[in-house]
Order: sequence, then C-alpha cells, then structure tokens
Amino acid sequence: MPESETPSTPAPPPRLPLDWIAASLRRERTRAGLSLSELAKRAGIAKSTLSQLEAASGNPSMETIWALAVALGVPFSALVEPPAPAVQVIRAGQGPAVHSEQSSYTATLLAASPPGARRDIYRVGLEPGSVRDSEPHIPGTVEHIVVGAGRVKAGPRGDQAVLGPGDYMAYRGDVPHTYEALAPGTEFVLIMQHV
Repeated sequence: MPESETPSTPAPPPRLPLDWIAASLRRERTRAGLSLSELAKRAGIAKSTLSQLEAASGNPSMETIWALAVALGVPFSALVEPPAPAVQVIRAGQGPAVHSEQSSYTATLLAASPPGARRDIYRVGLEPGSVRDSEPHIPGTVEHIVVGAGRVKAGPRGDQAVLGPGDYMAYRGDVPHTYEALAPGTEFVLIMQHV
C-alpha cells in the first residue's frame, strides 16, 4: 500500500434521527392513553430517559426502544420506521410496476391495504367553478385518489397537490380537505380507507 494511502475504516452505520423516534413515541403513548410515568414504569426505564427521548434528545439503545415497544404493545418497527408522508403523490408512469410475461399487462402498486382496513370506492365527476370542502371523516380515515381525466387540486387544506390523468395521491381524510376541478370533465376514483 503506498505511504500516502491509509487503510480505510468502515464508516459507522447511520443513526436513526431522534425526531422519528420522538414523534413515534409520543404518537404511540398518546394512542395507548399512558402518562410518561406509567410508560416508563411499564418499560422499566427512568421517566427522565423517556422524557428526553420524547424531546428528541438522549441516546436510546436498541434495548430501551425494544422495552418501550413491548410496553406499548407495538412492533419495534413502529418506533423506528421513517414517518409516512402526510400526503403521498405518485405521478403517472411512476411507482413500483410489475410486468406480465404472457400479455401486455402492467400493474403498479399504489397502496397496500393495512390489516383490518375497510375501503369504500367512489367514481367522482367534478367541474371547474367551485371548491368541494369536505369535513373530517372518522378518525383513521385515509383517502386515495386516482385521476382518470382532467385535472384536480385535492388534499388536506394547506397541503393540496395538483393531479393529472394517471396520477395517484393519498392523504389523511380525518382532517378538513378539499377537491377542486381545474379542467372540464375531471373524473377520478376516490377510495376511502377506514381502519
């Protein structure tokens, strides 16, 4: 090895952003209806440690996160998984596509159904000139839109996206949201997912 070269040391694996863990802990603790003290007691960790983790500080070990997951009754991945975007858009021609070897058939997965979910499917026609305001649906509702014709601006108030033919979008339906046609003859399929 030339003198100018030094053996490379493998880089340490990247650490999970603490804000992911903090947000997940707060979400799951709130969902479970537990106080900081109660969750810390169930997990066998100090309340100050849990408080630091929920404030996105500290240095959580795998064992600490695992103990918290068990105490919350959720999989380990629920606490370390990257947060899902509030609004997901897949443009026409994008997304994970699978092609058939036997025919001219391509299937693109837009959204997998979570266990225990119920889905209602609607075909929607919308014309320009007015905005359809929708109040929040039952908690946990997610809406999926696939545009067939025209253009639509849709999504939670303040976080809408403009979609064209073939575009897909998913967003929370349990917050105020809107639909607005931007072209005549706008049509889309609306799938309401309830858990």
